[in-house]
Amino acid sequence: MVLEAIGRPDIGVYPGEAKPMCREPVHAPYIHGASGIDGTDLLPKPTSPPITGTDAILAMRAALFAQPKGEAWLVTTGTLTNVAQLLILCPDLPEHIKGLSIMGGAIGGGFSPVTKKGSQEPFGNTTFYAEFNIYCDPEAANVIFSNPKMAAKTTLVPLDLTHQVIATHDVQQRLLHGSSSTVQSANLTVRQMYHDLLTFYVRTYNDVFGLTEGSPLHDPVAVAVVLFDEGIEDLQFNDNGGERFSIFVRPEGQHESPDYHNRNINQEQLGRTVLTHLRSGVDGIRIPRALNVSRFWDMIENCLQRAEDTLMARQRP
Repeated sequence: MVLEAIGRPDIGVYPGEAKPMCREPVHAPYIHGASGIDGTDLLPKPTSPPITGTDAILAMRAALFAQPKGEAWLVTTGTLTNVAQLLILCPDLPEHIKGLSIMGGAIGGGFSPVTKKGSQEPFGNTTFYAEFNIYCDPEAANVIFSNPKMAAKTTLVPLDLTHQVIATHDVQQRLLHGSSSTVQSANLTVRQMYHDLLTFYVRTYNDVFGLTEGSPLHDPVAVAVVLFDEGIEDLQFNDNGGERFSIFVRPEGQHESPDYHNRNINQEQLGRTVLTHLRSGVDGIRIPRALNVSRFWDMIENCLQRAEDTLMARQRP
């Protein structure tokens, strides 16, 4: 539906794994709504159905290896089940891709400006310790993080980074109205649709987490890593002079129904992202501590403008 809304129905969608590698699935209707993308009635019906005749893992492999070596990126904005399965199937995957950008994890302890060292406040968004995407399938996360070649190609985008990017009221209004006078005359709804989805998320974060200023934007930051590394957007991701880490995700315990209002320090540490700082020059996982927030919102505005331009072009006879 989103691809249809932005004028790119030509991009195929392959449904991935329905459950984690060895656990039952966990869902978050209290965050994203029952549909997973609640908040607007402007999403059009797709003109192309999901592609189900080909296994999604095999389709990923075919698409990545159809690209020249060292050029393709993988971006994950959910659980890591599919990429872990792909890595098991294709041990040479790390040598072929340029990078893997993962939205997931929560570190805390003063890792970034949004977490305080020694604080008793939760730094996870599902439990006191764990971020949702990693919590859902910790075994898949460890398949990726424990692979030295894949780790060297990986950038992790944790809550410690994404919570620096807050969609305030001013940001919401800027993205809604844009800078082009042709939007209303062309009867385009992509900005209103985006605004609807964003403000639904803002209300959720207010109701569930008590964040009154606005909601963080998580997934676009993982995409922004690619644009930064490719030299397309100067977002000034700061990895503290090239520091690298190894990561182990705590797998002990069983999934519980998330109780966002009762995250406490006595909870199990299932899904906790545990870092080891590597000595200088050793390859490992990159975890930026900060980015240029103003330029990030410029990037989002540019993306909305490009979506409008694409839709305008499709309207021309």
